[in-house]
Amino acid sequence: MKPLHVLFVCSGNICRSPLAEALFRSLVDEAGLSERFVIDSAGTHGYHEGDPADPRTRRVGERHGVEVTSIARAVVDADFARFDLIVAMDRGHRRELVARAGPARATKIHLMRDYDPRADDPDVPDPYYDGQPAFENVHAILDAACRGLLETLRA
Repeated sequence: MKPLHVLFVCSGNICRSPLAEALFRSLVDEAGLSERFVIDSAGTHGYHEGDPADPRTRRVGERHGVEVTSIARAVVDADFARFDLIVAMDRGHRRELVARAGPARATKIHLMRDYDPRADDPDVPDPYYDGQPAFENVHAILDAACRGLLETLRA
């Protein structure tokens, strides 16, 4: 069986998308499904290309037993062909990705919170300009959405 390629996308690939990548990878590993997925993250912009995730992102991951190891990169055109599912953190990212992908590949782009049945807002908030409590909030949001995503993909 060919693995499903999943890409998580936020703005600079240092806060939300690397945490989503790490959380989803952890859940996939726990479920014994590692061979069924290729998981990555990227940013709509290359602001932080080559940098590790924000220290606050790494700290919140560590506090919850998840290692955030990704290195920031920007989405490239080849990602639209390589990935089967592209998961945007907010509506702005989704709009930008859909515009870049074109109509034939736009159907593979979804919002992260589409996978959280309890979500009251379609967007994962950007914690970058806020303190550690905002990163904790984003962790809770992403954890619920990643669990829902895995459940959806297993069905």
